Parts: sequence; structure tokens; C-alpha cells
Amino acid sequence: MANQNDRNVADVSNVTVFGGTGFVGRRIVSRLVDKGIDVRSVSRHPRKNKWDNASDQRPSQQIEADILVPSSIVAAVAGSRAVVNAVSLYVERGKETFERVHVEAAAALATASRDVGVERFVQISGIGSNPNSRSNYIRARGRGEDVVKAAFPGAVIVRPAVMTGPDDAFITTIARLVRLLPIYPLFGEGDTRLQPVYVEDVAEAVSRLALGQNPTGASIFECAGPRIYSYRELVQKVAIQFKVRTRLVPVPFAVWSMLATVAEFLPTGSLARNQVDLMRHDNVAAIDLPGLKELGIQPRSVEEVVRMLAKAA
Repeated sequence: MANQNDRNVADVSNVTVFGGTGFVGRRIVSRLVDKGIDVRSVSRHPRKNKWDNASDQRPSQQIEADILVPSSIVAAVAGSRAVVNAVSLYVERGKETFERVHVEAAAALATASRDVGVERFVQISGIGSNPNSRSNYIRARGRGEDVVKAAFPGAVIVRPAVMTGPDDAFITTIARLVRLLPIYPLFGEGDTRLQPVYVEDVAEAVSRLALGQNPTGASIFECAGPRIYSYRELVQKVAIQFKVRTRLVPVPFAVWSMLATVAEFLPTGSLARNQVDLMRHDNVAAIDLPGLKELGIQPRSVEEVVRMLAKAA
């Protein structure tokens, strides 16, 4: 006799993933395709995808749509049994603001999904999201959770810790800088506590939730890795793995904020104010919320990810 999870998978004929070509989005798509699900990958530029890893599975459909345009949202979600919102914005540019993307667009997508009869909605947010934060970014992520839950009763919120992987913007950046710089600048004293999570583990968690595999029935999951580190410890581990020596130097957050303000006007966008805001606060999963363990996923460690990077270097 088939178990409940098998029946849930069989019941889902189509899942639509907004932001399906992004860092976590394309991995969610790949996980769903591996499970035999028809997947729509939705993005503004579907031809500019990153299906470059041998393990990546291409979606059944690649759809061009803009989450900021309500009419394109409706067309993209029509006929879907489940919708995942993996769209995120890290630097505001012109009309693309945190409020528009994380709040207004998220609410529009959840509303459209509800109106066309979508059964499950998964919103990817982040640990530390807070509708009352002074940070525009953190506040928008928190408000986004609220408007999604109001628009789509039963929506599931997934809050990952800082995500790591071969093409991330965190561990990869640390690895590059420790090899380049004899002196490594820390955020503050380097005491911020972090619980990095492997992006593939988050993708698996989201795919299971999109398919209704929610044994706890919870509406919020915080996905984090198996261990908590200080930022200083993480940098030291990366340096050791790459067999380099670097001197760690504390840099006040006020200095980082000024540097980020200038960097956001540069084409490379290598540093953003929201990154600085996030590093001011511990990024650790709450002990009273379910996470990867409750979904039957054994989280992989930062050390494994760093070894991947070292082999590829």
C-alpha cells in the first residue's frame, strides 16, 4: 500500500516556481523534476538560466513572467496545484524596491494563486525576517510573510539561514578573499552567530512542502545547518581548508555601512547595505520551530561545502 507521501506526490500534477532560475529556485525545480513532477520555472529572463550543473534537471516549462506585473502572474499560475515564491531582491534599483518585490508582489502572487484554486503556496523568506525591523530589507521580508499568510490561508513560510553552495555569495566570497587578502576584514568583532545551511537541503525541504509532505502541519519552517559558528570561526575554517594564512581584523559596522552605500552604486554590486544589516544580528534557527529534521532531511555541514569549493578551485 502506498504511504501518505506517495499519495501526495501523485496528487500534484503541476508546481510553478517563481524565481526558478535563481540560486535556490533552480535547485527547487531540479528536485521537483527528479520526483517526476511537471514544473513551470517562471522568471523575467527564462533564457538566461543557469542549468549549468550536471545534477540540474530542466523544468517541463520555462515561462517568461514578471512578478511585478499582475497579469503575467495570473497566466503563470493558472492550472497549478502548488506555487513556490523563490523571488528575492538584494539591492534596490529604480522601481525594484524591497517593498514592491517582497511585500506587494508576494501578496499579489499569493492572491492570484488563491483565486485560481492553487492548493499549496510556499513562500521563501529568511531567518531574522521582522516586520518591525529598522532595516528596510529585513522589515520587507517580515511584512512579506504577513501579507502572504493573509492572502493565502494555509501558506507555508520557509526561512532559511544563510545559504551556502558552490555558487553562493557567502562562503564562496570568503574563500576568494582569504586567498587574495593577507588581512581579512571582519564584520564588527566577528562575533555574529551563524548557522549556515546547504542550499540543496533547503531546496529539498521546499520541494517536499510543495508536495504536501508536511508531517508537522506547521506553517513556518526554519532551515539551518547542523552547527552554529561565529563569523570569525567560519572565516578561520575556510582559510584552514584552503591552506592559507590570513590576519583577521575587526571593522566597525558603521564603516561597513558607508562602504555598502557606495558599493550599491557600482555595477558589480559586491556589497549591499542589507548584507551589513543582516550581519548585525545572529542568524540562528529558533528552537521552537520545525526545520530540516522534522522534514526527514539530514543537514550537511559547512565543512562539506568548503571541501567542494576547495576541490573545484
